[in-house]
Amino acid sequence: MTRKVALYARVSTISQDLTPQLIRLREVAARAGWTVANEYHETISGAAKARPAFDRMMADVRRRKVDIVAAVDLTRLGRTTIGLLHLLDELRQTNCDLYVDREAIDTTTAAGRMMYTMVAAVAAFERELLIERTVEGLAHARAKGVRFGRPPASDGIVDAIRSLRLQGLGINSIARELRVGKSTVQRIANEMKEEAANAV
Repeated sequence: MTRKVALYARVSTISQDLTPQLIRLREVAARAGWTVANEYHETISGAAKARPAFDRMMADVRRRKVDIVAAVDLTRLGRTTIGLLHLLDELRQTNCDLYVDREAIDTTTAAGRMMYTMVAAVAAFERELLIERTVEGLAHARAKGVRFGRPPASDGIVDAIRSLRLQGLGINSIARELRVGKSTVQRIANEMKEEAANAV
């Protein structure tokens, strides 16, 4: 049964041309005997949070509409190692193969699966290092007295919130009036409820 491939091409600016990527991927598909299920291409930075064409392709991967995702190189698919690791994990979970021309990754072959495993292992290692460095950095900062999160509300703000709350104003109204976060007003309102319950 002929396998269905999704061709993904991306350029960062309108001055760049997508055509060479698509021509190369069509040649690869024809040589391998794959049927091109769809072509997904866009002009957008690889670091962008939203990539519509890429997202449509991954939706089709999840629906099992394609068996293989093909791109000319890994940088077309993602710009961070962690992002690529997430992609590899998702493709593995959906039993979708990956073909990347420049890096010679082809998980339809034994050699390609070995390369894929090596890339995933390196990416996982880098992710663990990043987590470890982040945890160490936070611990070091805390040891030096650095505090994280929003600063606590001043006594004046707390008193004003309590006063307005006693006057019957709602959470949203108080937040707008005093220009503080709703979560701060809600926390103090909850404290007032607890105090009233304990006083009974």
